[in-house]
Amino acid sequence: MGFPEITATVLASVFIISTLASLVKRDNWWIRVFDFPRLQLFILGLIALPTCLGGFNFDSLFPYILTGLLLICLIYQACKILPYTPFYRKEVIRFKGKEDDTNRISILVSNVLTPNRKAGKLLYLIQKKKPNIVLTLESDSWWQEQLDALGKDYPYTVKIPLDNLYGMHLYSNLELEDTRVMYLVKDDIPSIESYVKLPSGKKVKIYCLHPMPPSPTEDDTSTDRDAELLLVGKKVSAKEESVLVFGDLNDVAWSYTTILFRKISGLMDPRIGRGMFSTFHAGYFFLRWPLDHLFHSNDFMLNRIERLPGIGSDHFPIYGDLQYKPIAEKVQKEPEADSEDEKLAREKIDRAKPIRKTVKNV
Repeated sequence: MGFPEITATVLASVFIISTLASLVKRDNWWIRVFDFPRLQLFILGLIALPTCLGGFNFDSLFPYILTGLLLICLIYQACKILPYTPFYRKEVIRFKGKEDDTNRISILVSNVLTPNRKAGKLLYLIQKKKPNIVLTLESDSWWQEQLDALGKDYPYTVKIPLDNLYGMHLYSNLELEDTRVMYLVKDDIPSIESYVKLPSGKKVKIYCLHPMPPSPTEDDTSTDRDAELLLVGKKVSAKEESVLVFGDLNDVAWSYTTILFRKISGLMDPRIGRGMFSTFHAGYFFLRWPLDHLFHSNDFMLNRIERLPGIGSDHFPIYGDLQYKPIAEKVQKEPEADSEDEKLAREKIDRAKPIRKTVKNV
């Protein structure tokens, strides 16, 4: 076997194995990690295909089998990322009606990276975009001191400074009601639940999340992360109300867990048909995927969604501007769960043994 054939075999094998690994429904971090680099794997497949076509002599069965498997896996990866490109039908309609700021809400989400000390960059973005709600993740006491400069313009706050990379701060210029700090799965990983009142008086339920990722340094499995997402999904589905879920979910938009969460909750993703809006890793352009999310019920339409410039963190902030418009329910089809989805969600939640603890009402 010559060098061209060896190169083709190695490239094709890495691509095929990585693609097949992502199909395994196990929670181990070293399996779930293959959910993330779909675009990167697709590019690897695009490189491997002509390498196989040019490098193999096709004088035996092996090159045909390997190239065939490569092509099938390439189509599969393309199908997974296609919804997060402009070539796919948009799931959420852009609002084009008469301006109605009384039913409009904008959100800025930023994982600040605890050791990052470039708070001025984030404060500048907040001053420039003027979102109604700011959510920071990984924010500790130092970050709280910097963010308290927002107090004049954002009088409604929830502050959870932590040194364990799971601190969380919520600043809002819209009134918050019935606000709770929740610990759903782990007693040191908080989430926030609240109602936010739009200027029109409409109340919207919000969930702010930052579950633990599956990784060799944090959690051996995705069990706890998946359970936290699905617990919130079941809470959303249990009530007929307007909902926003946002934060760093430590999962990509196209993973089977995030898709299951959207089916269980019925929430919509404004990125579908528009782009990936990859927020991590800010330092490596070739290793980026969408970890920071904004999902909403189907009575919202989209004004704008964008990834914002870096602030010195390993995450880019993400910004969304939504329009509450109940008539959108008639034309925006929400995801739906079947009995198998419901069963899988229950099993994943049960495996995590959630604590479901409310620490305080704020």
